[in-house]
Amino acid sequence: MRNSFAPPTLDSLVDLACRDGVDIRPTLLRVLTDLYVQKPTHSAEEEVQYTELALGLIDAVDAPTREAVASRLASYPAAPAAILSRLGRTPSATGTPPRPAKREPDLAELFFAANSAERRLILTNLDAAPAEPLPRRAAVSSDVIGQLERAALQHNEGEFSRTLERALGVSGALAERITRDPSGEPIVIAARALGMKAAVLQRILLFLNPQVGQSVGRVFDLARLFDELSPASAERMLAIWRQTGAQPKRYDRQHWDDERRSARSQATHASHHAAPSREPLLSRIKSNER
Repeated sequence: MRNSFAPPTLDSLVDLACRDGVDIRPTLLRVLTDLYVQKPTHSAEEEVQYTELALGLIDAVDAPTREAVASRLASYPAAPAAILSRLGRTPSATGTPPRPAKREPDLAELFFAANSAERRLILTNLDAAPAEPLPRRAAVSSDVIGQLERAALQHNEGEFSRTLERALGVSGALAERITRDPSGEPIVIAARALGMKAAVLQRILLFLNPQVGQSVGRVFDLARLFDELSPASAERMLAIWRQTGAQPKRYDRQHWDDERRSARSQATHASHHAAPSREPLLSRIKSNER
């Protein structure tokens, strides 16, 4: 994924950490550190950015968090000296690589709490960090993509969420959270992971969630994110999401087919009446892309 956005400022991240009265600064510091040590080397700009963010958080977190961060950095050859000094540590003489971080549940929650710029930063770091290859998933059929699109055209968030739950293999609560997210990035990640075409995603963004679809600028930004987001990054975020809740219920084939036929029987009438109202927005998006 290309890093074509402005990185968040320290103030915006601190605001994120204290949002809704819940202090997640300890989680934020651990996640930023875990992402930082995934890369063996960093540019001067990356080191300055991490150092500034970490130094701004260290004094505000609890002792166990400082100890955990210190342990992660002490054996990392490229650890910034200023941070080690603030933590009362020195670099390891052996340069032993740090153990893999168990960051997925924290990172999933942090992603949903973040704003758009911060979400892009997480996805960019996730794409750059080395990771074990993920098992290949079976391709999603065009029928499933069609069900998602029809549910969106009918403004049926419930049906969209249930179909997404089965298609992604996530919990029902998480599928609903992805569907109703007011910013839209989770839908883009799901679309990339499912192998959805850009035009289908744009129609879903326009009709599914009014908070997203009524802003052509927001839809255009999400379409650009879809173009920049690599399938590998989307799959990694999907793997992280799957660890945040229980697996979805099993559905037998007969129930699945009944739902598919029901959706088909309503699709023609609904799409004829819903689609035209957003055509001007689609035209403006295509014009902006040129």
